[in-house]
Amino acid sequence: MATLVSVNVGMPKEVAWHGRSVRTGIWKTPVPGPTMARRLNLDGDGQGDLGGHGGEQRAVLVYQVDSLAYWRDQLKRDDYEFGQFGENFTVDGLPDDEVCVGDRYRIGEAEFEVTQPRVTCYRLGLRMDAPTLPSLLVSHRRPGFYLRVITEGRVAAGDEITLVAKGRHAMTVAEIDALLYLPGRDTERLRLAADIPALSPGWQQSFRELLAGGDAPPVGTEPGWAGFRPLRVTDLVQESEQILSIRLAAPDGSALPRAEAGRYLTLRVPGDPAPVRSYSLSSGPGEPAYRISVKRDGRVSSWLHAQLRVGATIEVAAPRGEFVLDQGTEPVLLISAGVGVTPMLAMLKELAAEHSEREIWWLHTARDASRLAFADEAAALLASLPHAHSRIFLTASGHRLTAAAIADLGLPAAASAYICGPEKFMDDVGTALAALDPSRIHTERFGERSAINPGVTTPLGASPHQPPGPPGTGPLVTFARAGLSVPWPDEQSSLLTLAEACDVPTRWACRTGVCHTCVTPVLGGSVTYDPQPLEMPSAGEALLCCARPADDVVLDL
Repeated sequence: MATLVSVNVGMPKEVAWHGRSVRTGIWKTPVPGPTMARRLNLDGDGQGDLGGHGGEQRAVLVYQVDSLAYWRDQLKRDDYEFGQFGENFTVDGLPDDEVCVGDRYRIGEAEFEVTQPRVTCYRLGLRMDAPTLPSLLVSHRRPGFYLRVITEGRVAAGDEITLVAKGRHAMTVAEIDALLYLPGRDTERLRLAADIPALSPGWQQSFRELLAGGDAPPVGTEPGWAGFRPLRVTDLVQESEQILSIRLAAPDGSALPRAEAGRYLTLRVPGDPAPVRSYSLSSGPGEPAYRISVKRDGRVSSWLHAQLRVGATIEVAAPRGEFVLDQGTEPVLLISAGVGVTPMLAMLKELAAEHSEREIWWLHTARDASRLAFADEAAALLASLPHAHSRIFLTASGHRLTAAAIADLGLPAAASAYICGPEKFMDDVGTALAALDPSRIHTERFGERSAINPGVTTPLGASPHQPPGPPGTGPLVTFARAGLSVPWPDEQSSLLTLAEACDVPTRWACRTGVCHTCVTPVLGGSVTYDPQPLEMPSAGEALLCCARPADDVVLDL
């Protein structure tokens, strides 16, 4: 018979970490008497980051005394106490390789249901002063698990734990955890996992995405070539007052890899260090030459406008990007402002080449007619499509694409929307399209990506900069979106910590190569890993949290 050995609670607090402040509720201490288990929490307990912890599906975290003893031996430590792994229930019994998602247990007056394994989170490493511990819990198949409260009631140390129902498909916590985080997945087991009604919605969605992707890498992760290669300029066309189109082909005339509509090229131009910038393709899939269309608005674009000539060569990384047109039959909204029209034009070309029967809405905003690029080209493509609608908004004459204007158009509610333009434009249009399924709203953002730093409350600096201290002597690391190149300093432990030292916005969660939140396209160069990720990223990508540059490297960050 399994037993509840200790009930542990704690409220969130701010703790110092790597020169920043983190809000976390991972510090738990035992409760001496009975505690009420409620739908969202135990009384007296809380979480610092409700995006990743807590809530109905993760109301109670369970860990086993056997696992505490295991880590005491593995890590050569004898300072463990109940609640130290952030668990609410320390239990004798209920091992991860026997408990199944969907199992229901009676403890004291309450009834609980197993919903998912523990979230891989860096704050466990912070709490235990063992940064690699989140990865070890997965690789050693000892994650622990969460409970949902089915019937509220009091619980106390010493309560017996009684199994009252088994979960569908009898898939253990350890197996479910490995299916998400470890390589060598069995497709049939993935299908069964996605079919467990008790599994938390986020994990169900992850398994559905894995099934949809099959063994193929996600869109945008397999580049047509490694690093940068020279391409020859075959044509230059001034599309508008500010936009120049550049056609690029292989110098030897060989065929270029097919580029899906919506992808972008990254160019490296002369300089010390050589600056890089990314530009959407405005050519359609399968065209013999790539075409990018560049607005003059910065150092690299000004160089391209002023210095580039037909016959010249320029270094280019392979087409990349996840902002691509989904295949389907639902209506399509192509919404752009200014030079954001370029990926939309490529998508429109793809639809026209397929003689698409889909309902298509072309909504474009420009300041005035002198800045209206591709008007004739877009009009010809739209005329070839039987169910196309076009609306042009010129802001200088007071004609704006506002929320009210969007509402008046009567756009189809089942549409997929693709939006590209200035940040505020994309945010405003996305808000105006609130009636659409959020998963069908796609945006392309070439600036710095928004940060995902769970629990961190210290804001980033105003803009990316060189790291403090003397310059490094290692390989050159270029953050392409931030427009920053930094010699690698040996004191940095990873490309992630270097980006943080430079105030480059980053995305991460586990910081130990498990969750892949930090995955980033590598536009040029290569990396090494320490520690090794549990599952390697796709070709052309790196997990920044455990990667270091093997040579000069260019990151899409």
